This record gives sequence, C-alpha cells and structure tokens, in this order.
Amino acid sequence: MTEPTFTAPAISAALSVLKLFLIPVGGGIPAGVLLAKSSGLAWPLMALVYLVSDIILAVVFEPILRVLALICGKIRFLRRFAAAMKEANARHAAQYQGTAAGPIGLILIAFGVDPMTGRASALAAGHGFVAGWAFAIAGDMLYFGVIAYSTLSLNRYIKDPETTMLIILALMFLLPVVIRRIRSRRPASVAREDLA
Repeated sequence: MTEPTFTAPAISAALSVLKLFLIPVGGGIPAGVLLAKSSGLAWPLMALVYLVSDIILAVVFEPILRVLALICGKIRFLRRFAAAMKEANARHAAQYQGTAAGPIGLILIAFGVDPMTGRASALAAGHGFVAGWAFAIAGDMLYFGVIAYSTLSLNRYIKDPETTMLIILALMFLLPVVIRRIRSRRPASVAREDLA
C-alpha cells in the first residue's frame, strides 16, 4: 500500500471541497462529497476537511454568539426571547434525553438542526467553548456521515452528480418537515410512550 502524498493538486482539491463544506446549513455537503470523490480524495481526508470546516465555523461563530448573549442580557425584550429559546431548546432536547444539558441531547440537537444551534444550546446549558463546540461538532460530524454516505450510495445508481446532489438536497430539507408532520399527528399518548 502506498502512502498518501499531499501534492499540489490534492491540496487544491481539498481547498475546493473545504469551500463547499463552508456553505451554511449543510447545502455544500453533497456537492463537496461528490467533488471529493471525483478529485480522488479518500474518505478519511474528506472527513478531515469537513472537521476543519467545523473548526473554522467554531472560531468564526463563537464571538458572534457571545456578542448576541451579551446583548440579550441587556435588553429586556431580548432577555425574554432568549429565555423562550432556552426553554424551547430544553423541550427539543428532552425528546432525546432526560435533560437538555446532557451531552447526548446536545449532540442530537446539532445533528437534527445545525452546529450553531447545538452550540447555542450548549452555551444556554452552561457549557464552555471547548465542551460546547465538541458536542456541536460531534453532532455535525454524524450528520455529515449520514449525508456523505447517502450521497455516495445514491450516486452509484444515478451516475449524474447534479441529479444526485439535487435529490439529496431535496431530501435534506423535505424529510425533516415530513417527519415533524407525522409526529405532530400522532396521539399524545403514543408520543409519551416513545419518550418513556
């Protein structure tokens, strides 16, 4: 087995993939995965590039989050809004675990929504920079794994990358809406049994 080499084309391809991964709300994942595949980037390198994109997000988003938290603490209307958001996050996390402050609940928030929401929930639960972003990035890496695997699997059957990307993007945005609608129609007793 040969050792992977970091040639100029490989670095250039990794930077192009990184730019796609930096697109907010996960829209760049299918495109980045397909570009990585066509550029010959190995799966571990692709995952490492995605991890780097999450670390860049953490460095950029954390000061914005701290300024928002400071502003929300000073203005009464925003303080009430922040308390309502904290309560909503706690209810959302309670679906997955008994406490919103728990690591699994916070990871699942990042997985189910996005890493910024995961970090905001971790901050609201009292977790600092390292632990909060660790939970958010863990959830986002799980999300990346699911989307990357789905994209590559679908692309084996649909040979056109643009069609594959459009189908995955549609599923990324429509599937959560469908799941929420199905859950909201279930009787309350069934929902309570699922939480038990």
